[in-house]
This record gives sequence, C-alpha cells and structure tokens, in this order.
Amino acid sequence: MLPSLLLIGLLAGALAAIGLLIWARRDRAFASTASVAEAYDRWTDDQLLERLWGDHVHLGHYGDTPRRRDFRQAKVDFVHELVRWSGLDQLPPGSRVLDVGCGIGGSARILARDYGFEVLGISISPGQIERARQLTPAGLPCRFAVMDALALELADASFDAVWTVEAGPHMPDKQRFADELLRVLKPGGLLAVADWNRRDAAVQPLSRLERWVMHQLLVQWAHPEFASIPGFRRNLEASPWAGGLQVTTADWSRATLPSWIESILEGARRPATVLGLGPRAVLLGLRETPTLLLMHWGFATGMMQFGVFRARKPAAESPAA
Repeated sequence: MLPSLLLIGLLAGALAAIGLLIWARRDRAFASTASVAEAYDRWTDDQLLERLWGDHVHLGHYGDTPRRRDFRQAKVDFVHELVRWSGLDQLPPGSRVLDVGCGIGGSARILARDYGFEVLGISISPGQIERARQLTPAGLPCRFAVMDALALELADASFDAVWTVEAGPHMPDKQRFADELLRVLKPGGLLAVADWNRRDAAVQPLSRLERWVMHQLLVQWAHPEFASIPGFRRNLEASPWAGGLQVTTADWSRATLPSWIESILEGARRPATVLGLGPRAVLLGLRETPTLLLMHWGFATGMMQFGVFRARKPAAESPAA
C-alpha cells in the first residue's frame, strides 16, 4: 500500500510541477478585445470548464453565512440571489433583459425560463455564442449574438433591465462600459451588475506582495484592470446616460469565496470528466489551478472584493451629453 501511495504522490507532484511550469511561462495578457475573445474561444472549445462547472462560468453563492452546498447548485443560487437583490424579480414576464458577457448562456436561460423574460445574451466570443445557442432549448425566449460590450449594436433605451456578471474586468475602458450599460437601459429600467473588484487604492494601496499577485490575476486571464467598487459606482453615476442615477452597492466576497477552492475540487470529484478529455485537459486543469488559488487568496485577504451594483434608471432621463 505504501509504495502505491508514494507512487501516486510522486505522480501528482510531477503533474503539479508541469502545470506550474506552464503557468509560469505562458500567460494570457490582455492585448485587445480580440485577445479576450480568443481566450474565451479556447476555454469553450476545450470543453474543460463546461464539463467541470456546467453552463455557468461564474462564481456560486453559498449564503451570507457560507455553508456547504453543491458546486453547480451554488451557481444557480447566485443567479436567483442577484435577481432578488437587484429587484429584477419585480419585473413582469415579457420584460426585455440584456445579459452582457453571457458566457455560454447559463444565466440567460434561467432569466428566460424562471422569470419569463425575453433575454438577449451577448459575448465577444463567437465560440461562447455558438455553444450558448446549442444549449438553449427551442421555444425559450432567449437569443444570443456576438457583440462588443464597449460598442453595443443596440438602440438607446431598448431594454427593461441590463444584467452583467463578471464581465467588467475584461473591459479596458470602465467608463465606456458603464455608459453602454446605461445607454441601452430604458428610463425606469433596472441595472444589475456583479463583478470582481480590487480594493480601492484610497482605502489602502497594494503591498509589494499584493502587486505581484494582482499582476498575475491580470495577465493570466486577459484582464486589463479591475475597478474598485466605489470606482465603478462613480463610473455609473457620472455617465451622461445616468440622468441622476443612484447606485447601491454591496460586497458579496464572503458569500462567493468558497467557489475558488470548490472550482479546483470539482476536478477531484469528477476525475473521469477530466481524463475523458485526454492528457491535454489534465494539463489545462493544472495550468489554471495556481490562478484559482491566487484568486482565493486575493478575495480572502480583502485585496479583491466581489462587488454587486443595483440601480433603477430615473424615469425622467437627462439627455446624453
């Protein structure tokens, strides 16, 4: 028994070392929106994230006092928590909702199926949009389109609600992102945003160690920069499309924190899923593990924060400048 355990340990150590070597030598630094599209196309094509995480490529909600729950169910719970917190559950069926950065459509399908909304999901990644269409049952009022969130090909004031989850870190121009979200939102419409945010520099600048970790979080997953919670609230309220908008924020870091370790543990719980995709999938999983661990560290220490934002656009909209 002991030699077998030793062999398993040595093999695991060797695989971890290979994954760490790949992680250290190859990153996915942001170059343009095209680099974001390419990264998500690759993640979609290799199927590893979908096989392990299901159709929700975002964090889960484990409760205000986090408790153990199924990893995939926590992601579904997150969608319903954000719907309730933002007030979208008060909108009537048939309301038009835009999902910005929709991934492979997990949230969009819940919004359409469980709340009766007519949903348009958009992503910069053609691979994600194709997969979202494949996963969406016929008859569900949910459609998808390839589109740049910084230049939405949509009419002004055309949606009753705008929803976006974990898309902001990929946006090089946070003000333009805020402007586009509000431009397409009708007067009286609801905004729901959830994002990975950095600690505001005015509260506490990053230490030397935190600067290194932050650099890795940016370059490993094609992020140009993280906004702070107060910073993005200012972007929204300062937009020429805000019309006096008042934004409410909260920090869901504690409720979502278990997601990072659970994301890694899914590989151990579903080894056949990883192995069934071949040796390359094993290396891909190992390659992502250091970044997942750094994300956990960042959110656990307060360097990062999971910000949520809600607002109702004033009915008497001021003209855009």
